[in-house]
Amino acid sequence: MTFILFCHLLGALTSLHAIMSVRTSQGAVAWAVSLNTFPYLAVPAYWVLGRSNFEGYSVLRREAARDLSATSSQIAADLVAMRPAHGTEPPAAHLLEKLAKLPATRGNHTELLIDGEATFNAILSNIASARDYVLVQFYIIHDDSLGQRLAAALSERARAGVRCYVLFDEVGSHSLPSSYLRSLRDAGVDIRPFNSRKGDANRFQLNFRNHRKIVITDGRTAFVGGHNVGDEYLGKNPAIGPWRDTHVKVTGPVVQCIQVSWAEDWNWAANSQPALNWKPEPSPLADGLAFCLPSGPADEFETCTLFFLHAIHSAKRRIWIASPYFVPDEQLISALQLAALRGVDVRILVPAKADSRMVWLSGFTFLPDLEKAGVRTSRYHAGFLHEKAILVDDVAGIGTANFDNRSFRLNFEITLLFTEPSTVAATEQMFLADFARSSPATAADYLAKPWWFRLAARTSRLMAPVQ
Repeated sequence: MTFILFCHLLGALTSLHAIMSVRTSQGAVAWAVSLNTFPYLAVPAYWVLGRSNFEGYSVLRREAARDLSATSSQIAADLVAMRPAHGTEPPAAHLLEKLAKLPATRGNHTELLIDGEATFNAILSNIASARDYVLVQFYIIHDDSLGQRLAAALSERARAGVRCYVLFDEVGSHSLPSSYLRSLRDAGVDIRPFNSRKGDANRFQLNFRNHRKIVITDGRTAFVGGHNVGDEYLGKNPAIGPWRDTHVKVTGPVVQCIQVSWAEDWNWAANSQPALNWKPEPSPLADGLAFCLPSGPADEFETCTLFFLHAIHSAKRRIWIASPYFVPDEQLISALQLAALRGVDVRILVPAKADSRMVWLSGFTFLPDLEKAGVRTSRYHAGFLHEKAILVDDVAGIGTANFDNRSFRLNFEITLLFTEPSTVAATEQMFLADFARSSPATAADYLAKPWWFRLAARTSRLMAPVQ
């Protein structure tokens, strides 16, 4: 009896913490109810999965900025000098700059990389030509054929005297063997886990993930997108089939902005800052406008949520979104409905078969609300769709953020935005090709299902705030 009373008292006290700290009211309610009803299971689950504020990272971020204030000021001055002329920047530029604390810059060139072969051929070729340093960051690294190709490329450069630094997420890369790490370190590569459990307050916290995928060489070229390092991203896993994903290769001053994100993550993992090239140089290939938006649970605001809300509300002509995990909350559903009702061409592209049963089920419940407002949803059939892409009027975005609670509030993500006409046109053609390989998803797909399916779908949707 004493143990039962203790568990319920602990559940009640923990529910107060959830009410005061969980970012969404839906999540707070879900946790409060479960903590008081089933404290035996919910209390340990909450302390492992429940929090949405990454304690310690933001403090370290401020300390790093203070310690490197002179350098930071010079970096900021150099980047601001690359801003577009006053009056020529997009209307959203000032808002995004406040969110990211990074400027929009001109003088950039972007190359769209569609699917795994194009992406990793470009990345590995670029690593082979690096002369000073290589910065790598992936959510997942597998010790398979592609993982070994990456290791060989990095080891070769490290032995040639090029400084190589690698970050991986310890949850996403939980199966990465110690032998893989040891072989890279023996070659001179500095490889580390992001270490989301660092610090006493985070010791049992497993809900934060570093979902960013970044490769930078010499501070001159960067790659960002949806691919991780594994043979399945090349379509070589027969259980998954063809893999549809998108990356971008960028040159120009936006590379320094991407490097800021990588350097902050490295500082958290290693408590150090390698000497990097912080001098932005315009790309000789184009003079496009580009913007880097890192986001994560250590931000002052819900950066990723605010970005998508603003993008949807500001759209005048079209908003096309591709996401493998489409589980929006009510405010984003309302924003999509409003956009469609005012005449914007709103299209959502999702996989026909997701790799998460709960996400797949949840997706059905959104169809009636979206369809009645005029939003068109399509399911991609020619493989597993994993790209994270957005096209708002004449602004294209490629990054790592999914359209779900985890990317909005729990993951460290990064999104790149472009207005370079050739990039926008290429992104439009990519979307159109994907739509052509898709079929409409309608409200009837959900409403015609048996009651038990609809119950499972609604239950999965209710779990979204606490995922």
